[in-house]
Parts: sequence; C-alpha cells; structure tokens
Amino acid sequence: MHKILKIVAAVLSLIGIVSLIRIISAGDEAIKTGGEDGLFEPMAWVGYIILGLTVLFVLVFVLKNLFTNTSDLKNTLIGVGAFVAVLVVSYALSGSDLPLEYKNGDTIATSGESTMVGAGLIAFYILLAVAAITMIFSGVKKVISK
Repeated sequence: MHKILKIVAAVLSLIGIVSLIRIISAGDEAIKTGGEDGLFEPMAWVGYIILGLTVLFVLVFVLKNLFTNTSDLKNTLIGVGAFVAVLVVSYALSGSDLPLEYKNGDTIATSGESTMVGAGLIAFYILLAVAAITMIFSGVKKVISK
C-alpha cells in the first residue's frame, strides 16, 4: 500500500509540475485571458484528485478507528446526535419570510431556501454561544484549580 501511494503521489506531482511549467511558460497574456486553450484544466484535475483522495483516506481511517475503538464510537455518536439536535432545533425556530422576495440575480429565493438560510444562521449562533460558554467555563475552572 505504501509503495502504491508513493507512486500515485509521484505521478500527481509530476503532472502538477508539468502543468505549472506550462502555465508559467504561457506568459501573462495567456494567464489573463483565463487559459482558454485548456491551460489550467490539468492543474485543476490534479487538485480535484488530490482532494478526493485526501477525503477518501480521512474517511476510511476515521471509520476504521471508530469501529475498532467502541468508546470513541459512543462519544462520536453523542457528538453527532447533539449536532443533529442543534440543526433540528434551528430549523424548527427559523421562520419563513414568505411575503418578502429575495433576489439572487434573475432568480427569486423560495420560502424553503429562506427557511434553510434562517436555520443555518440560528445553528451558527447556537454553536457560537456553546463554544463561548465552554471556553469561559474552561478558563474559570483552570483559574479556580490553581
């Protein structure tokens, strides 16, 4: 597995280096026009492949570790459940701005989209408050214990 990963990393690195050399050698005018001749496409694909591989490996190793260590699995499920609860409460609290119209270019946002945006903002505020309270509590506990 290690040898295969080293070979894949080397191939992707070479493709990235060749693409970078092509971009640099094309000059400023080609870069300013946006590389209409497919100048940036290979570099973008290398980025997409590296991002996909990174996400895949992170997911595989995190899931492997979770299922081999059951105490971590319990704590993770509690955290995910709390996060889902925050999202559900946020969605329930967010109202629809049905009479108002929000324009995004030529399109008008629907009531459902407005509700989702409101839910996202409320979830952000709840998580921000929880993080602030946790940091304050941790700091006070640290000062008291000294």
